[in-house]
Amino acid sequence: MRLSHVWKWVVQEGAEVRRSTRAACVEAGPERDTFVQSLKAAAAAIAAWAVSGWWFQAPMALLAPWTAIAMVGTTVYQSVRTGIQQFAIITLGTLLASAAMAWTHDRIMVSMLLTLPFMMMLGNYRRFGSQGIYGATTALFVIAGGVASTSTVGHRLLETLIGAVIGLLVNAFVLPPVHLRSVRDHLVRLVRETENVLGAMAAGLREEDWLKKTGGWHRSAGALTLSLQSVSEARHWAMEGSRWNPGGRLRRTGSMPPPFAEDGRWGRVCTRVLSLARTLKGLSDDAELTAPSPDFFRLLSDVLDQADHICAIETELLSQTGTVELRKRRDAAFLEAWNALGLLTEAFHRQTPQASAVGGELLLEARQLMLELAPSA
Repeated sequence: MRLSHVWKWVVQEGAEVRRSTRAACVEAGPERDTFVQSLKAAAAAIAAWAVSGWWFQAPMALLAPWTAIAMVGTTVYQSVRTGIQQFAIITLGTLLASAAMAWTHDRIMVSMLLTLPFMMMLGNYRRFGSQGIYGATTALFVIAGGVASTSTVGHRLLETLIGAVIGLLVNAFVLPPVHLRSVRDHLVRLVRETENVLGAMAAGLREEDWLKKTGGWHRSAGALTLSLQSVSEARHWAMEGSRWNPGGRLRRTGSMPPPFAEDGRWGRVCTRVLSLARTLKGLSDDAELTAPSPDFFRLLSDVLDQADHICAIETELLSQTGTVELRKRRDAAFLEAWNALGLLTEAFHRQTPQASAVGGELLLEARQLMLELAPSA
């Protein structure tokens, strides 16, 4: 059993790697952005080694490419901020380790005892962010070198500065990341996943054994929160990516991301879908609950099917930044969905009092879902 689980995991991971590789090769998106940033970090490290190790013949040339890799951040602003933090903590690590080596007459073990505990605590200071660990590792490099002098300290600081400058220049002027497209890409994925969940629920409710499928619907609806978080993170990177970034003048940035209000709107849609799935799952978990009539669930399936259709059109609108024909199709689909909701409301009034609790909750969530899917522009 363990081997089968491991093999299943390997197959799934392999499929994801193939999908990401193909996406990076055939279309612009997060996968290609990651691929480009990885190559830029490698190029910055090679360039930093060429300057410090090959040209200057620096004694600790490793510090330059090591710093350059860390400098190629997700945004240019992040590179500048990272560079300041990293250079500050590396300078502190270098100076403290060199002082310890000089005071102990180059005794490595004693220097580590004096330096590393303090540098590890200093590295957790929030002003250094994620760069705090570099202070302790730099101190290790300096102490492992075995010799402390004014010349070697100067070389180490110079090599760190070379790596920081090269990393920053590569990130800022070689395809600088602007992240304008990422918001749209992640939002399209969220809407498409919402469409899939609604489609599965609409189709499943027409089957006799639909109660057995409610657990899967609930898990799928809950997973939408992860995609919603990805949209939020992409929005953050898009805002930060425009700071101190020459990318808007050096390369085409593409269309602007959808308005921020769309994030909140689809977040509320996901909440309604999750509430519907949770209520349906409650029917399978609690035998004492009285379910509405089959006719009610048939009409609920029609409403969810129309919501699924609206999401499909919204996906096209987001992908193509909107066309008149698509907007007309969306408006027509919403009218059909609202008519289906009216039929569902009539069916609710025909339910027994025992079934009104579950039916009322499903009707309320379906109505709220339709209101969130109402055309806004």
